Amino acid sequence: MAKHLDLEEQEQLDEIKHFWKQYGNLITWVLIVVLGAFASWNGYQYWQRSQAAKASVMFDEIERAIVSGDTERIDRALADMKDRFASTTYAQQAGLLVAKAHHDKGNADAARAALVWVADKASDPGYQAVARLRLAGLLLEKKSYEEAFQQLSAAFPKNFEALVADRRADILMVQGKKAEARAEYEKAWKAFDERTEYRRLVEVKLNALGVDPTAGQVKLSTAENAGANK
Repeated sequence: MAKHLDLEEQEQLDEIKHFWKQYGNLITWVLIVVLGAFASWNGYQYWQRSQAAKASVMFDEIERAIVSGDTERIDRALADMKDRFASTTYAQQAGLLVAKAHHDKGNADAARAALVWVADKASDPGYQAVARLRLAGLLLEKKSYEEAFQQLSAAFPKNFEALVADRRADILMVQGKKAEARAEYEKAWKAFDERTEYRRLVEVKLNALGVDPTAGQVKLSTAENAGANK
C-alpha cells in the first residue's frame, strides 16, 4: 500500500515538474509583469499625491501674492507652478485666479496670457471651458469679435452650452445683430435650469429686446388648465 502511494506521489511530482518545465517561464514573467505594474501604480499614486501637496503650497503662495498686490511675485509664482506642476488642478485654478487679479488691475494682456495657458494646457474640460468663456469676454472688451467667436467655437461640456450661447449673444448685440442675438439669448434661456439665477439675467436681456420668454409658458399652462377642466 505504501509503495502504491509512493508511486502516486511520484507521478504527481513528475506531472508538476513537467508542467513547470513547460509553463514555468511564462508564469514567472506574468508574475513579474503583474507585480511590476502594481508597484508602478502605487508609485504613480504616491507621486501624484506628492505633486498635489507641493502644488497646494505654491497655490497658497500665489493667493498671498495676489492679496499683497505684488504683480511680479504673482507672475513669478505662476511661472514656477507651470514649470513644475502644470498637470495639477491647482495650476489650472491658479491660472484662472491670476487672470482675474490682472484683469482687476487693468492688465488685460497679462490676464489674457494666463487664460490662454489654461485654455490650451488644462487637462480638465471644465477649467478649459471657464478659461475660454473669460477669454471671449476679454476679447469682447477689446472689440476683437472674430477672435471671441473663435474661443466660443471650441468644444464645450454640455453643462456650459447655456453660458456659451449667452456670451455669443452678447457679442452679437455689440455688433448690432439683434435678431441673431435674440436667438442665442432664447437658446441660453431654455438651456438654463429654471432654478439658476443667471437665467433671470438672460430673461432681462430678452426683455430689453422686447421678448418675454415666459409668455409661451404662460399660454401653454393656460391651455393645459383649460383642457383639464373640460
